[in-house]
Amino acid sequence: MKKTARDFVHWPYRRWDRVNFFAHYTTRLVATGCVFLLALSLRSAERKPIPDKLVVLTFDDSVASQFTIVRPLLKQYQFSATFFITEGFGFATNKQDYMTWEQIQRLHRDGFEIGNHTRDHLSVTKENLPRLEEQVETINARCRKHGLPRPTSFAYPGNAITPEALPLLRRLGFQFARRGGEPEFPYAEGRGSAYEPERDHPLLIPSAGDARPKWTLDDFKRAVLLAKNGRIAVIQFHGVPDRDHPWVHTPPELFREYMKFLHDEHFHVIALRDLAHYVDPKNLPMDPLAIVQARKASQAEGK
Repeated sequence: MKKTARDFVHWPYRRWDRVNFFAHYTTRLVATGCVFLLALSLRSAERKPIPDKLVVLTFDDSVASQFTIVRPLLKQYQFSATFFITEGFGFATNKQDYMTWEQIQRLHRDGFEIGNHTRDHLSVTKENLPRLEEQVETINARCRKHGLPRPTSFAYPGNAITPEALPLLRRLGFQFARRGGEPEFPYAEGRGSAYEPERDHPLLIPSAGDARPKWTLDDFKRAVLLAKNGRIAVIQFHGVPDRDHPWVHTPPELFREYMKFLHDEHFHVIALRDLAHYVDPKNLPMDPLAIVQARKASQAEGK
């Protein structure tokens, strides 16, 4: 009698042991044409449901205070985070305001994610697309030289985006890419939207908040409290402090308040790469900008 998928998958699912199941049954599943069923079952079993209060912390521009002030505080609270590295601005010569590669190595050894922010902080516009691959690969090469893994997360420099970049970013191996709060919200106030995995493209993840020097704890709360009902709050920081770019500076005393709030309110704080535990990065919307237009329409209607 010809065997079916039920013959192979019934009993292991009652005593769920994915590793032994995969090793023992792959050959027979291939023979019966059930590989797709196996892959689908394993993938769905590995994804976690998205809890409320799930927050991603990201830090842009290789600012020195991210090592001296941010790092110890994140370690104190056992928070994860992604640091997006560029060699733009004064990185090569101004080591008072920008990290060294040795410090970036240490962040990696501490368990934080190192992401790619292009060599020169290049805006991702249509005009700059011919330069983007070389800009990305230079940071990838620097990571390789310093014993760091190839980045799988990207952040758009200056938060400029163009959907024409998505195929290239995918080809370069990125699973997730973070943008700013625009175009749904004006840049100046740093407001944004929560990430909706069923609607947002994984290479166009919005910032729920992009910290500003005039923010208060209430502004930070407004951003992170968007993390509910299947939505995830991705927060964008720069320097703490940021002397070279004062318009995105975060005062250290305020940053300490922000992190204490996350800790005291039992938020789950992760790096961008950790979204893969909850989200399938291969699940792409038909129109990557449809959600943007929907949010803007909703705002226009006052919802």
